[in-house]
Amino acid sequence: MAVTQTPETKRQRAPSKRALATKLRVLDAAEKVFAEQGFDGATIRRIASEAGEPVGTIHHHGGGKIALFHQTVARRADTLSRDRLESLARVLTDGDPTLEQVLAAFMCPFFDLSAQDPRWRDYARLVAFVSADVRWRDISAECFDPVADVFLQEITRLLPDKTRKQIAEGFVFSVSAMLALLTSQDRMGALAAATDADGTEVAHLIRFCAAGLRA
Repeated sequence: MAVTQTPETKRQRAPSKRALATKLRVLDAAEKVFAEQGFDGATIRRIASEAGEPVGTIHHHGGGKIALFHQTVARRADTLSRDRLESLARVLTDGDPTLEQVLAAFMCPFFDLSAQDPRWRDYARLVAFVSADVRWRDISAECFDPVADVFLQEITRLLPDKTRKQIAEGFVFSVSAMLALLTSQDRMGALAAATDADGTEVAHLIRFCAAGLRA
């Protein structure tokens, strides 16, 4: 008598190493193409070409363009969130933090990750797309808002004379400035007629954003 395989049994099967490697290539390719061309400009065919896989493989692992975009944004969010919360925890453990220290705990992990792996700059472009487009509000709510709220609470504590609305506005402006620096460092160097970054940009960014929040 044949044994019927239930959906629960199928879900217990771990993906093979080959399947995991293929999915990683698909997500890497999707990240690059979405970062370069945006959601509307990107195509499944272009992502397949970048991944070196058939179009059917992209559909199999991605589940359609919208679902693939969601997966591509979500896959690095946990790492970024963890590093930010750990950074904030260290700052709070050391004593009563300054506004600059709280902002650094939020921003520096993104720059540290991008220094270790340049693909994080592509990811910063995706985050910028998500932040600027109301279509992706659900992705922001899932991937970024919980950690953002932790930092907003700490900033509110440090700036008791500001309303939550004022702090939220300043925080959004600060995030936009952070993403601009992550994605436009080459442009900044060109405008400044500098051949190399001197490593002070992030410190300048933090002071700039702290001043804006206090103003």
